[in-house]
Parts: sequence; C-alpha cells; structure tokens
Amino acid sequence: MEYAQFALTGWLVAFLVFLIWFWNSLYVIKEWERGVVLRLGRMLPEAKPAGLRLVFWPIEKLYRIPLRIETLDVPPQDIITRDNVSVKVNAVCYFRVVEANLALSQVQNYLYATSQKAQTTLRSVVGQSELDEILSAREKVNAKLQLILDQDTEPWGIKVTKVEVKQVDIPETMQRAIARQAEAERERRAKIIHAEGEAQASGKLAEAAGVLATQPAAIQLRSSTLGSRRWSDEITDRNLMYPVTAGRLQLLVRGANGAYCRAVRAAGP
Repeated sequence: MEYAQFALTGWLVAFLVFLIWFWNSLYVIKEWERGVVLRLGRMLPEAKPAGLRLVFWPIEKLYRIPLRIETLDVPPQDIITRDNVSVKVNAVCYFRVVEANLALSQVQNYLYATSQKAQTTLRSVVGQSELDEILSAREKVNAKLQLILDQDTEPWGIKVTKVEVKQVDIPETMQRAIARQAEAERERRAKIIHAEGEAQASGKLAEAAGVLATQPAAIQLRSSTLGSRRWSDEITDRNLMYPVTAGRLQLLVRGANGAYCRAVRAAGP
C-alpha cells in the first residue's frame, strides 16, 4: 500500500515537472516575428517561422526578432556644410530586419547601432554637400544617405528602406541673404522680360516702318484712322501724334514762310 502511494506520488511529481517543462518549451511566434534558437550556446542555422513552436528547454533558448519596419528619429545634428555654413539638420530613417540570425549574432543592439550609424552618416553626407544642394536637391541627399546606411547595415541583417531629411535650420543672417538673393533673381527676370518685350516691339515697329516706306498710301490710311478716332472718358492725355510725310511737311513750311512774307509786306515799313 505504501509502495503504491509512493509510486502515485512519483508519477504526479513527474507529470508536474513535465507540465512545467512543456509550458516553458512552448512558444507562440507572431506573424511579424522570427524565433532565433540557441542550442547549448550555438545558434541554429534557420530561424523558426510564425506559429506554435516547441523549444527544448533548458538546453535551447529562443529570442524573438521583429521583422516589421522600424521608424528611427535621428536627432538634430550641428553640421558645417562644404561652403562653411553652420546648419542644424534632423532626419528620419525607416528600416527592417531581413535576417534574424544576423541581427542577433552580429550586433549587440541593432536598434542602437543603427541609430548611431544614421547620425554619423547624416553628419558626413551633409558636411560634404553645399547649402544650395541640401535645400534644392534634397532627394539626392536622401538617396545618398539611404545607400550608405543600407551598405553599412547589410552585414547586420538590416535593410534600410528610406532616409529623409526632415528639417534644415539655418542662421537668420543666412536666411536674410537667401531672401535678398531671391529678390535679386526676381528683379533680373523682370528686367529680362522687359528687355525681350522692347526687342519684340522694336522689331514690329521696324516692320511697320518698312511697310509705310514702300506704300505711301498706307500713311494716308493711317492718318484718316487717327483723325476719326473718338476719345473715351478714360483717356486723359489729349496730345495726338499725327503722321506727316516729308513732302507734305515741306509744303507746310513753304506755305508758312509765304504767309509770313505777305504779312510783312502788308504791314509796310
């Protein structure tokens, strides 16, 4: 009787130990995770996929590695550009783990390592660029940052999908200088447009002068058109420029001289 009770107690203890072992060995891996298993300190070559997985505890230990895209905010960095302008630049980095085994074995903390690498890369790339390139060709700077970060983090099993410069803070003196430069550029364009209009107008006037020189009747038609023009209330300038040919002008001058001479003779000595 005592032997039977001892055997029953032994089976109960063994079953309880088995339940504890089974509970500690059972893992549920989510869809966006992969399970890296260490067996007696050695990493298994293949990570366990999503689902219900059994790990032989305590000789095996499982580490969950998320595969979703991580958003990394790069803090503002004080940088001097290639043209010796002090700027403060911050950025955002998007990356994900593509090789769970490498992310666990090649770097102690891949999040911290990627953050530090993003900061140093941002300082290096912006320091090699000019201010105009950073402000106007930001896509080029972003592509260069993404390429360098992706190459440097590839041995860690990390894929950098996108890096974008968020904000560029420049000194107030440089902001005023850029505003003056933009204003000067607008004035230059306005002068160029005005000069092009003057050139086109002079060309049309030259064509009109050529037509009037070859067609004397056109002068008479133009004179009659100007003579029959009705003034509107909006026109305040009452000076009318009337075209006169050189021959008619000579006749007018001769007539004026003759009238003056006759008036002098009529007045007498």
